[in-house]
Amino acid sequence: MILKTKLHIPHIRSSLVSRPKLMNKLNHGMEAKLTLVSAQAGYGKTTALSEWVKQCKAIVAWVSVDEHDNDWVQFWSYVTASIEERIHGFGESVWPQLAKGASVSLEPAVAALLNELNGLDGALVIVLDDYHVIELPTIHHSMAYLLEHLPAHIHLYIASRTELAIPTARLLAKGELQRIIMQDLRFQLDDGLIFFRDLTGLLLTKQQVTQLVNQTEGWVSGLQLAAISLERSDNIAESIHQFTGHQLNISNYLLEEVFNHLSHQMRNFLLETSILSRMNHSLCKAVTGQKNSQELLERLEQMNLFITPLDDQRNWYQYHPLLSDFLKQILIRSDLQKWIQAHINAALWSESNGFEEEAVNHYIEGKQDADAVRLIEKNLQPLMQSKSIILNKWLSVLPEQSFAEKPIIEMFYTAVLLGIGKWDLAFTRVEQAKIRFQAMQGKLPDAEWKQVMGIIYFFCAVKSYLHKDLDEMSQYFELVERNMPEGSFFQTMGRNRYQGYDAFDDHLSYINDLHAAEGFLLKWIQTWENKKNYPFSGFLYASYSQLLYERNRLDEAEVYADHALGRKDIQPFARVLILVARSASRIQQAKGNSQRAMELLEQLKLQIDSPDYALFMTRVEAQIACLSLQQGSTLYALEWLQRCGMSYLDEVTLSNVTEHLALARVLSECGQMAEALILLERLYSLLSKENRLRDRVKVLILQSVTFRRLGQTDAALIPLERALQLGEPEGYIRSFVDEGMMMAEMLTEYMEDQQNKLVGATSIVSLTYLKELLQALNVISKEDFLLKAILTEQEMKVLQLISNGMATKEIAEQLIVTGETVKSHIKNLYRKLRVNNRIQALQRAKELGIIIE
Repeated sequence: MILKTKLHIPHIRSSLVSRPKLMNKLNHGMEAKLTLVSAQAGYGKTTALSEWVKQCKAIVAWVSVDEHDNDWVQFWSYVTASIEERIHGFGESVWPQLAKGASVSLEPAVAALLNELNGLDGALVIVLDDYHVIELPTIHHSMAYLLEHLPAHIHLYIASRTELAIPTARLLAKGELQRIIMQDLRFQLDDGLIFFRDLTGLLLTKQQVTQLVNQTEGWVSGLQLAAISLERSDNIAESIHQFTGHQLNISNYLLEEVFNHLSHQMRNFLLETSILSRMNHSLCKAVTGQKNSQELLERLEQMNLFITPLDDQRNWYQYHPLLSDFLKQILIRSDLQKWIQAHINAALWSESNGFEEEAVNHYIEGKQDADAVRLIEKNLQPLMQSKSIILNKWLSVLPEQSFAEKPIIEMFYTAVLLGIGKWDLAFTRVEQAKIRFQAMQGKLPDAEWKQVMGIIYFFCAVKSYLHKDLDEMSQYFELVERNMPEGSFFQTMGRNRYQGYDAFDDHLSYINDLHAAEGFLLKWIQTWENKKNYPFSGFLYASYSQLLYERNRLDEAEVYADHALGRKDIQPFARVLILVARSASRIQQAKGNSQRAMELLEQLKLQIDSPDYALFMTRVEAQIACLSLQQGSTLYALEWLQRCGMSYLDEVTLSNVTEHLALARVLSECGQMAEALILLERLYSLLSKENRLRDRVKVLILQSVTFRRLGQTDAALIPLERALQLGEPEGYIRSFVDEGMMMAEMLTEYMEDQQNKLVGATSIVSLTYLKELLQALNVISKEDFLLKAILTEQEMKVLQLISNGMATKEIAEQLIVTGETVKSHIKNLYRKLRVNNRIQALQRAKELGIIIE
């Protein structure tokens, strides 16, 4: 439901102090993408913007943001509606995207918005007031996306009490950010003199105004409160002397002075309505019982007592946060029962008028737990899909006994706790629930009991997984299979939202024992492969195909990846789809189908349909950058490096390992080897601490390759040996093979070193494993697994010239290098071919088919 009052530009008094400097700074915002008006409460952010809007020649769309807008669909609906309010027909392509609800992707919705903005003829200003109440990361990410692509004739003005939770450094560097801070909003002495002279009936001296401006530090609300208080004072000089201390003390003192001079009826009205975030006469009447509520609202506005009309008809109003907070404190301290009753009255009115979210809040505050739970249960699935943060907030403050007999609510709450990382609390609840509900068999309807127990066993399986106990996990899956119905909502919950923590999805990043994982994954894939509505199985298909891929069993891996891609039940869920497509892409690249490999990743941009689209795209773009390098093209990777927003100095966490591994690879291959090594060292430290085997192997391999690029051959073999040592027991192959000829060369040299060791010396890595890797790289000779030489292009030229009978000096002249350089190449040839002279080198090269007679 769109509240028109939130789209109304707040009414301001016609008699304002003229602020030409401030208005001029706001005008400069029309030359920037973003103007940020940032200051604490009471500094006149809204007033300044409202005044500026009146004189602005552009079309202005306004949204008064509140805490209920921490929902991405609702937030962007209000942005779209505010523009539509000013430009008829706007949003035709946006609304269908938003109407899809929680499964819609942000980028198509915001892209549609941007396309329509781009099609507008004149300038448009979008004002977002009180943006500081927004906490949802997906909204911040989408705002960053909007700003990055905002057309030049569209200007965003944001008022906030805090700094924005979106990156602004790049905007500032490009001159696309205009900042208006507290210092700009403060009243200076001249402003104070005009304010008291023209807007009040007070005859204050310049010294008294100076004292007030200094004591309030130009705080606009403090001066307004001072004026209201002084108009009732019998001793102005003494009253001014009382205005000391911090702003909180000043505001409380002044509000109390004003409040105590109001009538008893008005004081009661203010106290009881202070619980409302916005109000009209009908709601006020329901809360207070006062029939003349509209008259009282208008009287408060006439008194300029920190109340703002939210529409031109004076139907809806809102208290200033300073006044609201002050009144709430008084009401709670003085009459707790009145506080409770006011919330109950507000809840009943809100529910009967269709404002059910507000009703839940009021029921909770009014201690009406059963009614709050009733509304939560009524809206449970949509709340879980799009407002899990709000749901968690409600359930965390409600007494547990209030929903103890609502098992599905309890299970949802546990799922929310798991989703936000409160695992210990979640699993404690799971164990308690398991004991309680096992004892309730026969007391609940059988279908309901089985559903609840299926969910409980599923959570138990998750706990076993986190303990890396696949046998116990499999036992719980047996119980899940008996109890949880196919198509359970818990199968899909959260699957289309960005998780960040890969362990739940990419099982091979977490489970170190690939042998145990292989049996576990295959068993449950075979158990669930014929189920038509079992999207959770998609994670298993993705992991199993990756495992087969790692073992270089490409044909088998392709079968499982293709089967998963063909399952309709996983298509709507981005978390599953990305994993499957990524595995399928790697398989196709390894099989030589480069075009198909790239298509699989590019198609994700159109297939993914998630509110966290931008976050998922960060991962997809990183994978495309790595694939482009593997296919021999650095252009895309270089472009990605410029726009990805990541740095080798960023904090590394388990949630961004995939992206930072991609960053390290791109840095290494694009010539920034030192930066790559710094990042890889930090990643390795984290992964060692967390005991993540697969990604440790990948980091070590990248380190060895990067050292090799730097020409530090000996240094490269150290991490390579460690990677081989870790990889051999689990059968890692493709992690090495995918590095191509550079890895073949390093493995050749390492194997030669191993073979040249003294007889009886202990080998860290078996020759059998090394030969297996080299066979996979297609560099094993026909005879006794001796190595085919891996020669550089220059070494090949030298060998060919030797075969032509040239001497060292002649070769140097031919290649335009020094004689010492040629000698170095010849020395490398002898080492790699394992010979001692030119005749032996030519004979060996002919045997290997490197040169043909």
